[in-house]
Amino acid sequence: MNTPVFDQARFNRVRWTVFWTLIASYIMVFFHRMVPGVVAADLMQAFQTSGAALGSLAATYFYIYTALQIPSGVLADTLGPRISVTLGGLVSGAGSILFGLAPDFATASWGRFLVGLGVSVVFIGLMKSNAVWFSDRQYGRIGGLTLLLGNLGSIMAAGPLALLLVEVSWRSVFVSAGLVSIVFAVLTLILVRNRPEDAGFPSIREQEGLPSHPARDQHWLRDLREVMTTRAVWPGFWVNFGLTGCFLAFAGLWAVPLMRDLHGLDRAGASLYPTVTLAAFAIGAFKVGWISDRIGRRRPVIIAGAALSCLAWLALILLPWGPGWSGLLIFSLLGLTAGGNVVVYAAAKEVLPARVAGMAIALVNTGLFLGAAVMQPAFGWVLDLTWDGAMREGVRLYGRADYLNGLWLSFGCALVALVAAPLMRETRCQQN
Repeated sequence: MNTPVFDQARFNRVRWTVFWTLIASYIMVFFHRMVPGVVAADLMQAFQTSGAALGSLAATYFYIYTALQIPSGVLADTLGPRISVTLGGLVSGAGSILFGLAPDFATASWGRFLVGLGVSVVFIGLMKSNAVWFSDRQYGRIGGLTLLLGNLGSIMAAGPLALLLVEVSWRSVFVSAGLVSIVFAVLTLILVRNRPEDAGFPSIREQEGLPSHPARDQHWLRDLREVMTTRAVWPGFWVNFGLTGCFLAFAGLWAVPLMRDLHGLDRAGASLYPTVTLAAFAIGAFKVGWISDRIGRRRPVIIAGAALSCLAWLALILLPWGPGWSGLLIFSLLGLTAGGNVVVYAAAKEVLPARVAGMAIALVNTGLFLGAAVMQPAFGWVLDLTWDGAMREGVRLYGRADYLNGLWLSFGCALVALVAAPLMRETRCQQN
């Protein structure tokens, strides 16, 4: 019997179709995550909220996202990315539409809850897909490319959205984003396959002349227990908590108000700074993933990122920066260093068998979103502690001392990552 000829060109077409389809949904994840920062004043005015309440509304996304990371890993390792990402897109789309139409704070909170519920499965599904459609030696670079492209959603939710809001209402933006999410969910169901074998191809390892990773041979609860009891995974949880969790909390909600209140910038001008820091985050993730694969090491790259992140927060607190090149430089450094978290996912995946890659990635990703969920309202809470009562058009105005409280809190969060980073196990870019 003749062995079928492997069609490399067709395989590459299918592989990249799967990748780009999932990336489209992932871009919307970042958009949904970061958009409250640009419309913060509109939300305060529409729902008459304090800084702490606004932080809680924005962080509702992170609360449910955090809680569902481990279940998302289970879904990625059992049902596969095709079904989990499709369902997630439908739910997040409905939540965004509800948020845009919300008549009151409670309804808006439910809409934000549904958005977080839906998008919680996308990143884990995408990284699980990357693990089976690309080789181990490419994983750092593909992970970096994933975050680079996903951050296009963050960038669109900053400066470009601020310009768009001159012409359209914030409510129209959320309704439109919901409809786009639903379209991408339908495309995922049509175009994505969970693994090469589902599309008629041999596995990546078979293509490389290696035996396939063993298939799952036990109940997912036992797999989950294996992941949760592996001590080598947990330092990555805390690195993500401190390195990127506090960064996303700041860039996604408090950066625009800070530039508005302390430097008198309008929304479009203030939005330039989170746009720059998120673009730097995307570039940093791509370059750091490439560097890690190139040198064949994980831990030194993670330690360097955590240390530089602490320095970036200190620069934001202590240096006499302002609008212009000095502010853009510090915001860029903050984003570049946070991008080092992409290597954490690779290291977590590599300390455990490939069959539980989704759960391992989910565990360390939980740390990131726990950090963001804690820091968004905590930042607002410390602002409110010393607020002097100043308001403009129904929006609270905070002073320099108020924002320094939040920035020192963020620096303390970054120190958690610096302490945890040296505890990570070096995998030398090789799958367990």
